Amino acid sequence: MQGYYIKIYYIIQCYLLYLVLAKIRNLRTRIEDGMEKARILVVDDESDILELLRYNLEREGYPVVCVASGEAALQEIERFPPDLIILDLMLPGLDGLEVCKIVKNNTLTATIPIIMLTAKGSEADIVIGLELGADDYITKPFSPREFIARVKSVLRRSTLEPNSEANIIRRHEIVIDFLRREVLVEGDPVMLTTTEFEILRLLAHRPGWVLTRDQIIDGVRGDNYAVTDRSVDVHITGLRKKLGNAGKYIETVRGVGYRLKE
Repeated sequence: MQGYYIKIYYIIQCYLLYLVLAKIRNLRTRIEDGMEKARILVVDDESDILELLRYNLEREGYPVVCVASGEAALQEIERFPPDLIILDLMLPGLDGLEVCKIVKNNTLTATIPIIMLTAKGSEADIVIGLELGADDYITKPFSPREFIARVKSVLRRSTLEPNSEANIIRRHEIVIDFLRREVLVEGDPVMLTTTEFEILRLLAHRPGWVLTRDQIIDGVRGDNYAVTDRSVDVHITGLRKKLGNAGKYIETVRGVGYRLKE
């Protein structure tokens, strides 16, 4: 009788081990197939826009959470920080610019990339949003195809593939760790947005080379987008400010673009 129970015990243990291994294989397959998608928070007070964005994101396999106010967005971010925030600027109560400012001023959430949704012609709001640390913007109305392309581009920039280039680059007092996505200036950490980090990476990879604004846009975003020169200038200004004295090494070549001093 005792042998019977021992046999049952081993059968159960083998079955449990089988379930664990199956779950591991399934998770590995999902990761290899790119099914482990970033979690995205969408913030907009227009229900039809929310449903449109949710539909297109979920069709691409992204887990999506939708909220209709800035206050609800901050609560959701505190409860479960997303991998990307799609943020409408014109929100009732706490508007999108205030939400962006709060998120980017919090060290726990500052690295979460933000894509702003803006009304056509609101260039002033776009500039303010970029200055606050937003990573990209989309002007309403927009096509679902363009929207998904922007989302993928921002997520791609926020996740560096291992061994894509040297892990660490030192330029003057600036140390850039690509795998950790960290920047140190004279040993002190500097908190950069995703776009600022990518611009610095691009310039640091080719010190002395002059890059036009179009080349910076193409290098950072990975696609050709109709982005104004002003938005690049705003990111450069913010980058210089955060680098402190080391910001002087990012030089403006009048009428052409920017370079990192050799």
